[in-house]
Parts: sequence; structure tokens; C-alpha cells
Amino acid sequence: MSDWLLLDLGRAEYASVLDLQHRLVRKRVAGEIPDTLVLVEHPHVITLGRRGGQENVLRPEVPVVRVERGGDVTYHGPGQLVGYPIMGLVERGSDLRRYVRDLEQAMTAALERYGVIGRHVEKKPGVWITDRLKRERKIASIGIAVSHWVTYHGFALNVNTDLAYFQLINPCGYGSDIMTSIKEQVGQPVVFEEVKQAAIESMEDTFSAAFEPGSPAHVAGGWPSGTPVSSVDGLAEGAPSEGAEKAA
Repeated sequence: MSDWLLLDLGRAEYASVLDLQHRLVRKRVAGEIPDTLVLVEHPHVITLGRRGGQENVLRPEVPVVRVERGGDVTYHGPGQLVGYPIMGLVERGSDLRRYVRDLEQAMTAALERYGVIGRHVEKKPGVWITDRLKRERKIASIGIAVSHWVTYHGFALNVNTDLAYFQLINPCGYGSDIMTSIKEQVGQPVVFEEVKQAAIESMEDTFSAAFEPGSPAHVAGGWPSGTPVSSVDGLAEGAPSEGAEKAA
């Protein structure tokens, strides 16, 4: 069991939380903080990963942000639980594929509490389900970046998400109807904070973590004040500055 920080931000703007991730990565690389899980619910935003094509943004009616994670385009918004693990991978064998599979397993375990059976699909990162009509649907997205064997970006689990916003994009190149949510699968809204707690507990089990609540302002240099940190490149030698798994 390892000690982690848990930073629950409630609802926060995407650009501000991206800056927080950059600050935390720098501190984790320097050994100043332990592994950390950031949980947040974003206002409406579209993000484009390194492989993202502008052609997959069909109607840019909400802010569009280009980011460092792997993958194509995705949407974040109210009712979606987003998690950003800031985690050192060297202690875990520097295995990116295993890390992504572990994130999938944690989300799958949380979904099981609601009777939603998630699964891994080869070469399609994220968590997939088969709905009542035997259609393949995606309920959680995963897109990561790695700087000097420290992870950032992470997962997005559709809880009570308004799925109509996915019509603004082709999520990861798919049609918008590929996306689903816990709400859609169980037929009614669920309590967001209860899903968040289920995700925390499944992350603890999957990563053998013991979470200690923390203050982002305390651990990240007074965040959200100060000059944003726009890049985490060039911190050290001997490890990859970026790693990518397909997202959205």
C-alpha cells in the first residue's frame, strides 16, 4: 500500500486544471510530492489530443483546447467524472500499457456497483459496454501523457453526462452515438458523489493506494494564482518526455 494525495476540485475550468497538472508533474518528477489523483468535473470543453484532427470537431460551439495527451478529440462537461493521476511509473516497471489497462480495470470495477458491465477492447483504450440492444458503446475514455515517467491526463467517466454534446465532435473518430453514460444504462440519474466515491475506492484497490485528501493550493505553489506552467518538457534526461495512448 502506498500513500497518495487526493485533490478533489469539484467543478473547475479546463485550462486552470491543465496548469495544475503541469505544476504537479514538475513536483512529482522532483520527488516533492507523492503520487496524486486529481478529480474534477469540467464545464463544457472539447479537447484535441496529439493525433486529433480539426475535422473531427464538427461544431465548435464550446471552447476547444489542444493538449499533450494521446488520441484524438473528446468532450468534457457537467455530469462527467474526470480523473488525472499524477503517478510515477518507474516504480511500476515503466509499463504504459499496463497502466492504461489498470485505469480501465478501476473504471470497470466502479461501474459494476451500478450493474453496468464494462470491458476492455483490444486497440480501443477506454471502457466499453454492450447495451440492451447488443450495441457496442463507450462509457469511459482514457488518454494519457507521460513526462519523465510521470503520468498526467487520465480518464473521463460519463455519469450523468448530457450525451447530446458529443454531437459536436466525432469522439476519437467515431460517430457521436458510440458514447453512453451510467445514467443512460440504468435508466435514471445517479448520485454523482457516490460514483466519485466508487471510483476512488476502485482506484485504491487497483493501485494499492491509500488516499489522503490534500489542498491543491498547498501542494501546487498557490494554484490557481501565479503564472501558468505551460510545459513540462525538459525537466530531466533519461526518460520519455511524452507517452501516448489513444483517447476519446
